[in-house]
Amino acid sequence: MGKNKKTIMVSSTVYGIEELLERVYTLLTAFGFEVWMSHKGTVPVSSTKTAFENCLCAVERCDLFLGIITPFYGSRVDGEDGLSITHQEFRKAMVLKKPRWMLSHDHVVFARLFLQDLGYDNAEKRGKLKLKEKKIFGDLRVIDMYEEAILSDVPIRGRQGNWVQKFEKDEDAQLFITAQFSRYQEVEEFIKENFAHPNESSPRHGKSGGLK
Repeated sequence: MGKNKKTIMVSSTVYGIEELLERVYTLLTAFGFEVWMSHKGTVPVSSTKTAFENCLCAVERCDLFLGIITPFYGSRVDGEDGLSITHQEFRKAMVLKKPRWMLSHDHVVFARLFLQDLGYDNAEKRGKLKLKEKKIFGDLRVIDMYEEAILSDVPIRGRQGNWVQKFEKDEDAQLFITAQFSRYQEVEEFIKENFAHPNESSPRHGKSGGLK
């Protein structure tokens, strides 16, 4: 595929899912993509930028974005409201309207529903909670990320691009990635049909996935 290879930026989440990332990298490269992943050291790096800036630049330059939400929030950036680099990458991908696919660990989905039942149904209320030992969750803002991904603050009929695939085991995530990216030419056609060239008319979004 040579020059026509599409680049996929995989979010910088690493802790606890190293084996999954190895599988993701192997799969996506086998399907013909160029994969930018901090875990593998394949993100384009400029010596004049910080590690965080390099990751955000990669989001700007990539063709596709694959986000993975886990119970571990990730490294935070000073002066950016304490947001993790993974959270910032995802927000930038949304703002830039990058074609994106999202995975979320089952623990994040369960915790959100459990806290909703206890009355902590939004980020402000969850922010008042203090995690005691942080053995399962590093930061409850992983739930904020999930809610942003599913567009929870948008009326159901207005949600587009809000499919977030839940996974419990690595095999679940692997199945989703195989189903979505194994047909390389179909992915290219999807991009052409749903995302207009910057010099053309405004992007036309395709139908969203399931409702969460």
